Amino acid sequence: MAVPKAIKFTKDKVYYVSNLDRTQYMLKELVHAANKDVGKLIVKETRKRINKKSGNGRKNTQYWAKKNGTLQTGYKRDGFYIGFQELGTYKMKARYMMKNVILENKNEIRKIQGTYIKSIEDENKALGLIDESEEMG
Repeated sequence: MAVPKAIKFTKDKVYYVSNLDRTQYMLKELVHAANKDVGKLIVKETRKRINKKSGNGRKNTQYWAKKNGTLQTGYKRDGFYIGFQELGTYKMKARYMMKNVILENKNEIRKIQGTYIKSIEDENKALGLIDESEEMG
């Protein structure tokens, strides 16, 4: 979807310009773009912590940044056994690879989110940061 145009109208000899739709669109897209960058950070750092001997565990670590503003990180279906390492079983202690990455990088995640939300003030900068595709990485 393209960036909505400003709505301009005149009523009782007063000229009105409404950027509400444009602002809502920009906020939604900036949150989506920020979630994609946060997802990339989490997956990259988690993959570094996964043991090479775990088979396809690194390859099956992924994030899902959805247009509705949600971000989900986890392991794909083919890497379900990595979930056992993450959460542990009755025979194996939990390793918390992804959980620890998120907890250790909270400040970096806040910086990424803040950078995108702060750019709403500068429309040209915001348009440069927005990529309209839904992404899985």
